[in-house]
Amino acid sequence: MMNTSPTVAEPDRPSLREATRVWAKIGMLSFGGPAGQIAVMHRELVERRKWISDARFLHALNYCMLLPGPEATQLAIYIGWMLHRTVGGLIAGILFVLPGFITILGLSIIYALLGDVPLIAAVFFGLKAAVLAVVVEAVLRIGRKALKNRVMVGIAGLAFIAIYVFKVPFPLIVAAAAVLGVLGRWWLPQSFPPPKSAEADASSEYLIDRLLGLGQLRHTMPSARRAVRILLTWLAIWMVPVALVIGTFGVHSVLAQQGIFFSQTAVVTFGGAYAVLAYVAQRAVEHFHWITPGEMLDGLALAETTPGPLIMVLQFVAFLGAFHHQTGLSPMTAGVIGSMLTTWVTFAPCFLWIFLGAPYVEALRSQHTLNAALSAVTAAIVGVVLNLSVWFALHTLFGTVQTQRYGVLAVEVPQWSTLHGLATALTVGAMLAMLRFKIGMGWTLLGSGIVGALSLVLIGHLP
Repeated sequence: MMNTSPTVAEPDRPSLREATRVWAKIGMLSFGGPAGQIAVMHRELVERRKWISDARFLHALNYCMLLPGPEATQLAIYIGWMLHRTVGGLIAGILFVLPGFITILGLSIIYALLGDVPLIAAVFFGLKAAVLAVVVEAVLRIGRKALKNRVMVGIAGLAFIAIYVFKVPFPLIVAAAAVLGVLGRWWLPQSFPPPKSAEADASSEYLIDRLLGLGQLRHTMPSARRAVRILLTWLAIWMVPVALVIGTFGVHSVLAQQGIFFSQTAVVTFGGAYAVLAYVAQRAVEHFHWITPGEMLDGLALAETTPGPLIMVLQFVAFLGAFHHQTGLSPMTAGVIGSMLTTWVTFAPCFLWIFLGAPYVEALRSQHTLNAALSAVTAAIVGVVLNLSVWFALHTLFGTVQTQRYGVLAVEVPQWSTLHGLATALTVGAMLAMLRFKIGMGWTLLGSGIVGALSLVLIGHLP
């Protein structure tokens, strides 16, 4: 039951203009892949502005982690939708993607025309070292909130071992964690406490929780008629551009193949960007022959060190593929169209999944068994984010990382002689700046980027 007493005034919520500024800031600071992006949102929305509580933030994140596609983008859409309905979700999602899209498009053009530019690479070198500090901070912050007892710590540890050592697919880890949560609800109920009540939400210090507790967010309630309308509308939004490209250039054109292939990818990308990049690289390089292996690695490096989801590497792949292989258009025009089309079909489904499913996820929040399953999934996510942190650290701080096999085990081991001294110093400095001296993420990233550029000037080459 929700407290709808007329004597309780509705709390002031941010205007759409203010929310737009916040989402634009988050989009421009969303470096570091999903771990870094989730850290930015948690800092801005939970800790600084108190728009949403940890419990609801993690509840939304759990749902997004179960969906195909970039979970951080979907989380932004989810929270924007809760606060300002459909227009809020659109603004949050678009502004989360837009800075990365513009950056990757500009760098794709430079790359296609000039090749690798050392100065840009040096700036990104400095940014990558600072992003590692952001990712580490995310593990610490989310871990403190999600790992409330030894059982949750154990689930996180098992998830990390499963994905890092045994390379267990992410969907299987999520499924196993959910099963553990359901079983734990009955075997160890004290380790899986029920969610906070709606009455407690009405007096919460967090805005969305108060609004929900007071019954002010009616759009979060499920509606079958609205669900059908959303499904038909967003399927059309998703597919009409692909149909236009097929009708204009033919089904066998590079642009049409990209629209079809990346639309298919959008519904099978479970496990985040890292899980799907191997598949995309294989198809783009070996099957379609759009790019070379070296270009794929360059695109991944760009996506890792620019704002926006890591899956934006698909935009780079599409740009080069259309730039080099699409006939009937100038290379630049073809590249831009391919870049835009691929971005469209990659992120349009994110809005569909959230607008369609979020009301039902919110309605089920008070269901104890489901909450126990999602709590276990949250703990497993901490282990997965820790795995991303280790992966990012290895490939940021070391020049060479090799996979060592011990029977069925496969562990990435760095070559210690290739440790980057400057990258290590930048990372330590960024961690001290953010964790000890509470310097803002934007200033920390700016300083690291400047140091990276200066390193090229002072020593004449990248570290």
